[in-house]
Amino acid sequence: MRRALLAITGLAAGTTALVVLKGSPGVGQAAHEPPAVAAPSGGATPPAGTATLGAKPRARATTPAATRTPSARATTARPTTARPTSAPRATTAAPRATTRRVTGPVVENEYGNVQVQIVVSGTRIVDAVALELPQETAQSDRRSEQVDGRYSGPSGQVVQRQSAEVDTVSGATATSESYRRSLQAAIDRAR
Repeated sequence: MRRALLAITGLAAGTTALVVLKGSPGVGQAAHEPPAVAAPSGGATPPAGTATLGAKPRARATTPAATRTPSARATTARPTTARPTSAPRATTAAPRATTRRVTGPVVENEYGNVQVQIVVSGTRIVDAVALELPQETAQSDRRSEQVDGRYSGPSGQVVQRQSAEVDTVSGATATSESYRRSLQAAIDRAR
């Protein structure tokens, strides 16, 4: 009875150790690999499937598990609580650029208010949006649509030129200038 209890307890502990080792985030690949074994003195070769320092890896033996000797069996690594903190993980992917929205101030002109917001990914402007444009009259609304269509969006002049140096829209000089001022302030804040 005692042997059965010890066998069940050992099996549960081994299973728990495997789950912890395989499933814990932040555990590096080195924790899953068996440690390298130095070649014993006297020219004896280590058991199949183990590595020696400075030697090429050997092919694993194809002996059935039932006929292997106890020294050739794999041992289960015990989980450790200390994690290496000095070695950073090697990554092959490029670092992700942070995307953020930066809003310029409200700039007033004789036709109304203008406010611009830009979307920056890393150091690059990827979008520009007019949050507020003059819409007091049908004419100012039409001119605001022209300014917005030329400057804003992912394919507008702001994204193409990556600056506030945009062409003035004919007939909408005041709105164009207010857009540039709010845009330049947003670009300055993004730096």
